[in-house]
Amino acid sequence: MKKVLIFGCCAASFAAATAVSAKTTPYAWVSDTMIADQRARLSELTRGMGFGPQSPRNIDAKAGNNPIVYGQAPDYQQMNLCNIHFHAGAEHAGGEFTRYLGNGDGQGYNSGYGYSGLLSPKETRPIAGAICPSKQGSLKPGDTIEVHYVHSTAQVSPGPTLGACLSESIKNPQLRVEAQVFSLVNDKKALDFSALAAHGQKGRFKQALNIPSDTGTPVVYNGSTTGPNYNEAGSPFQVTWSVRPEVKKVNIASVGDWCEKNVFNEDHAHGVRTLVTDPDLLSPIE
Repeated sequence: MKKVLIFGCCAASFAAATAVSAKTTPYAWVSDTMIADQRARLSELTRGMGFGPQSPRNIDAKAGNNPIVYGQAPDYQQMNLCNIHFHAGAEHAGGEFTRYLGNGDGQGYNSGYGYSGLLSPKETRPIAGAICPSKQGSLKPGDTIEVHYVHSTAQVSPGPTLGACLSESIKNPQLRVEAQVFSLVNDKKALDFSALAAHGQKGRFKQALNIPSDTGTPVVYNGSTTGPNYNEAGSPFQVTWSVRPEVKKVNIASVGDWCEKNVFNEDHAHGVRTLVTDPDLLSPIE
């Protein structure tokens, strides 16, 4: 029986009067003290317990003291795609997504990191209808999402949740996440999300066919699964992360279309785990 678990993204020539910096719409629903308390609680509950390095992290910061060492997973092209999902707000920080969105509700929503570039008024104009709605709200033009293309060394097929990455034959497969951050824009000429999430058989492996390859050299590090369920608890899963530092723009309407029907049963954006900053919970990045 499969376990149901969740893994837990500019044009400088725009004049200030015609450009929209997404430094607007800040959220601060809970206090900085609460977020600090979450981090302190995470450190307290994991200290001396043998947890491996955690995620998400600032990919521009290389230091880490976690002593748990494990081999990195193979290249994703030598693994099976098992899941695709996304988070509202980038879970990782760094690269072109350094704009903190605020503390949000303290449970992973209206938080994370946003695209730090500029979007035009046309790109951020409102769109009719609710995009990927949930009880936490819906997506809107100007939002940032972080897409996780999850891969497994088990002989599995794409499906819902982390459970699709595990099998009865291999209980401890190697896991790898190819992460790409996108800025949602109201522009039919922007990238189509259904194409970005397309998948199929490629040689011996199930593959995501259109993971961007032009968004900078990925930062590869050892970490864990993510999501707000781990804000105060260590994740026991070992994951090799490959996080691209540059952002692509995607047509928000195409994201909405994908949410309406996909094999992963994904119909909304997931919340983000509070950024892990304790060096003892981070692996060093070479």
